[in-house]
Amino acid sequence: MFSLLNLPPFAPTVSGEMQIFWFIILALIFIWSIIWKGMALWRAAQKNSYAWFIILLVVNTLGILEILYLYVFSRMKAGDKQLSK
Repeated sequence: MFSLLNLPPFAPTVSGEMQIFWFIILALIFIWSIIWKGMALWRAAQKNSYAWFIILLVVNTLGILEILYLYVFSRMKAGDKQLSK
């Protein structure tokens, strides 16, 4: 029977220092994503953009879609392809 506790000798292992490194990297990515997601959801809620709110809430793109929404799509007028100033 296979168990995670009895890994074969060829299985890669990660040292404690690497575990800390990856934990910090993942924590920074999480914080980055939460900040941008919060700002984008706030703007979508203020503009009554229900579709954008649901998309931003469900889709996780590490902040890329959120940044695009904040700086491109939320500045567009309804039914217009030009950016409003």
